Amino acid sequence: MSLFGLGRNQRTFRPKKSAPSGSKGAQLRQHIDATLGSGNLREAVRLPPGEDFNEWLAVNTVDFFNQVNLLYGTLTEFCTSENCPTMSAGPKYEYRWADGVTIKKPIEVSAPKYVEYLMDWIETQLDDESLFPQRLGAPFPTNFRDVVKTIFKRLFRVYAHIYHSHFQKIVSLKEEAHLNTCFKHFILFTYEFSLIDKKELAPLQDLIESIVPY
Repeated sequence: MSLFGLGRNQRTFRPKKSAPSGSKGAQLRQHIDATLGSGNLREAVRLPPGEDFNEWLAVNTVDFFNQVNLLYGTLTEFCTSENCPTMSAGPKYEYRWADGVTIKKPIEVSAPKYVEYLMDWIETQLDDESLFPQRLGAPFPTNFRDVVKTIFKRLFRVYAHIYHSHFQKIVSLKEEAHLNTCFKHFILFTYEFSLIDKKELAPLQDLIESIVPY
């Protein structure tokens, strides 16, 4: 099964989110594509000179959401409530779901249910124009970086679950190089803008230290 094809459970694949229209989104996407194409991920994560910090965060948040959604989508027939009854990252780490709105008290759910809740929640954030403005010149909220930090913290948990619970399956699908490149890009961006607290990164700390050795 190709990483870019649809698995059996197509429900997990959502329409690909695009950068905010009417903003510098398309221009910034071209910059990302160009720098990624050079193979220099450290260069690709840096804020381009003269560009707006929040615009850069917004465009990349959409990109990383799409990447994680696509990666996890290749595993939906293997990551089931039977195989993964909890959202875990190895024996020491288990994640419970709460969104502070419809589910205020954290609940234990299976990994696929957690990811479903998470992707729905992120999509709601991305579609909220008070958080991710679509119109050119519309202001970002003052707490925008905090919003992005929460999204990144939760996207990391999907990577942590994939590496701890499904890496051998990724290897058998011959997709480990792509997974590792996506994760390296994600972590370099996270470190560049201090988006995830170090304690949250503990489940993959050894892997991260091989990527960001400082």
